[in-house]
Amino acid sequence: MHTMNLSPDQQFSLDQTLGCGQVFRWDKTDAGWWYGVVGRHVIKIRQDSRKLTFEGASVPFITQYFSLDLDLQLILETIDRDPFIDSAIRRCQGLRLIRQPKWECLISYICSTNSNIPMIRRRIGTIAEQFGREIIFEGKKYYSFPEPSAITCSGGKALAECRLGYRTPYVFNTACAIGNIKQWEETITSMAFEAARRELMKLSGVGPKAADCVLLFAFQKHEAFPVDVWIRRIMQQHYIRNLSITSGLTGREYDCIRRFAREHFGEYCGYAQEYLYAARL
Repeated sequence: MHTMNLSPDQQFSLDQTLGCGQVFRWDKTDAGWWYGVVGRHVIKIRQDSRKLTFEGASVPFITQYFSLDLDLQLILETIDRDPFIDSAIRRCQGLRLIRQPKWECLISYICSTNSNIPMIRRRIGTIAEQFGREIIFEGKKYYSFPEPSAITCSGGKALAECRLGYRTPYVFNTACAIGNIKQWEETITSMAFEAARRELMKLSGVGPKAADCVLLFAFQKHEAFPVDVWIRRIMQQHYIRNLSITSGLTGREYDCIRRFAREHFGEYCGYAQEYLYAARL
């Protein structure tokens, strides 16, 4: 077991961060412990005031994964530009964006289309169980998330058993297209935001929202502002009152919202998006 004491300037809430819907493979027990699979490791962690207690990972890994090296106060000061976002910041104090494994994040958000969080969790868990490596932790079975080759080598029929619906060919074709994860990660990382966004949207099943989620949560391009039905409603009610709302979110509306957000909240508008989303209830 490792322990880590947060410094006074390290605002952090483990519950807000893991419970806001940005990741799908973490669960909290009644005893206050969070369990999650990251890469090939199972991590067990809890927070007691300013103290983190954990196993399955090193202090540097926890620092990097939970973005504890970023000055959260400075980031929040840059986006705190109106009473509504100020309220969201106060209600979700300590929420940080996780640095998610890039390939897993991509597939997670391909699987998220037209779905709720429980369904996304089920799909990701099923893919891991079907193609990933078994990990035994505290006597319980967990599964790592598979690399693209594990999916492509098994074939589309094996993937169909995961019951992803119409997303099955999207996942399979994207696994075939990427192949070398490291090379793909380096390519996207090196690109400017808009170029990286266009490149991601060339992949099967990756639309504007999935691309923005991957850029924000996996590549730390904080100018990304994913727009779903909740964010669309919030932006129309509190920020862009003349926004024409149709039955479906059009590409024009999506671009209008994300560009307004970039201008209004600044270079960390992705943090504003997550605080607005997390505070919606």
